[in-house]
Amino acid sequence: MAPVASAADSTTYLAGVTKGGDVAAGGGRVFVAADNQIVVADAQGALTGAVTGLSGALGLAMAPDGTRLYAALSGSNEVAEIDTAALTITRRIDLAAYPCPSNLSLSGDRLWVGYGCRFTAGGGVLSLDLSATAPEPVTVGVGTYSAPLVAAAGNTLVVGETDINPSDLMVYDVSVTPATLRGEIDGHTYNQGFLNDLAITPDGSMVISVFGSPYQYDGWDTTSLTKIRTYGAEPTFDGYPNAVALSPDGSHVAGGRSPALGAGVALYDTVTAAKTYTNDSSVGEPVAGSLTFSGNDLFSVLKQPSTGRLYLWRLHGATLPASTLTLTAPSSATVLEPFTMTGQLTPANGSAPGTQPLVVTRQLLPNGPSTTLAGVTTAADGKFTVTDTPPAAGNFRYKALWDGSSDSRWSTAVTTISVAKRHPSLTLSGPATGTVGEQLQFSGALDAAGQAPPPGTSLKVHRTVSTDAGTVTTALPAVTPASDGSFSFADTPAESGQYTYTVWWAGNAMFSSVYASHDVTVQGEAG
Repeated sequence: MAPVASAADSTTYLAGVTKGGDVAAGGGRVFVAADNQIVVADAQGALTGAVTGLSGALGLAMAPDGTRLYAALSGSNEVAEIDTAALTITRRIDLAAYPCPSNLSLSGDRLWVGYGCRFTAGGGVLSLDLSATAPEPVTVGVGTYSAPLVAAAGNTLVVGETDINPSDLMVYDVSVTPATLRGEIDGHTYNQGFLNDLAITPDGSMVISVFGSPYQYDGWDTTSLTKIRTYGAEPTFDGYPNAVALSPDGSHVAGGRSPALGAGVALYDTVTAAKTYTNDSSVGEPVAGSLTFSGNDLFSVLKQPSTGRLYLWRLHGATLPASTLTLTAPSSATVLEPFTMTGQLTPANGSAPGTQPLVVTRQLLPNGPSTTLAGVTTAADGKFTVTDTPPAAGNFRYKALWDGSSDSRWSTAVTTISVAKRHPSLTLSGPATGTVGEQLQFSGALDAAGQAPPPGTSLKVHRTVSTDAGTVTTALPAVTPASDGSFSFADTPAESGQYTYTVWWAGNAMFSSVYASHDVTVQGEAG
């Protein structure tokens, strides 16, 4: 499935990828950790290449300027530094003594690494000073079971145990070396389940956890170690939270959910916890931990449960306030006759948008091809009209799409209109009486509602004879009308009786069927 070329969300199939890990964005690109490679896409979600020669790529961390990407390689026990422009590995940092590096968090020049093979004791956290030519690992805290999640910012490091139920969070002060433990957020106290993901505010003052229970995203003060905010505590169960991300400016919290009731993403205001945006996917469910911001967009990896296929999901303009687009069509139309639709574009702030280009498409339902109508723009006040001449009969869906702006999220409007076939007319004339054995001549005309008959038009001809012995209907050779619709044919009656000649056209996608009949009384025999 290719990404949508213009605005709107896109879902791109990651062909050949069987394991989806972390997602990071920077330098106008999006990166997906995928075991033996890192898949690369552009800012619109279209795949552009890959970084290969990797072993067990899991966690990713992007430098703030987008020039360098760091990847935890659990298979080769390394951290790779990648030039995001050239897509080349500029250095490999050996972590042979720290098996299965899996999770990363970058704060300033210090990279924090959660290492440890799954379901195995001896995991832990180390830091690397990336400003050094040959960074030396510095361990933090005590050992863990499996590789812990890490989230670092400011003077704070949060370490979250995984594969343990309930999980704990350990908070460290990293303003001094070695790092000192501020305290622990006890999973037993808060009845938490397995830890799925962590995110931390840019100043390090709050960490947001995604535990198996309760079904919400919790914000913890990293100084007092108390819960200060809750995101997504829905009145009814809305799926299992499994991913969280904070926008680079710290103003938006994104949360991913896997089914029960639906699979999708919601955005919340970091300060008020108010929900600002939701989007559900019919393709698959977000992979745990796979959320990242890219400008005003949000990216995630989706997994299709029925096939195991992985997709890159782009939510375009997710952080922007919503605009409104309407499109209104008449209740019905007729094929080959123009009709007009009207609409209105209103930006998020309610102001006049000025002249804005729109993309308007027409599709014959249920699954006909989509055709783009040319030259649709709004007036300065946001109003617009669309005139179209439907090429066939049936139910047509018209979709208007606005690409959005730096201040308003893209929007779309859809309307459906029933298009009726045109009604042609058919005439047939001939003699009123005839004699057995003498040829009868007939003529007529097909008027395709003012149009020439479509190429290949064929008219069926039937003869019905009623006598004392009964009624018999016989198909005669079909006739083809001339370009002006006229046609003629002849028949020679073989017995006396009441004859009815019927000419019938089945119509096509534009015209309804039509028929005409003519009666002839046939008597005696030719003298």
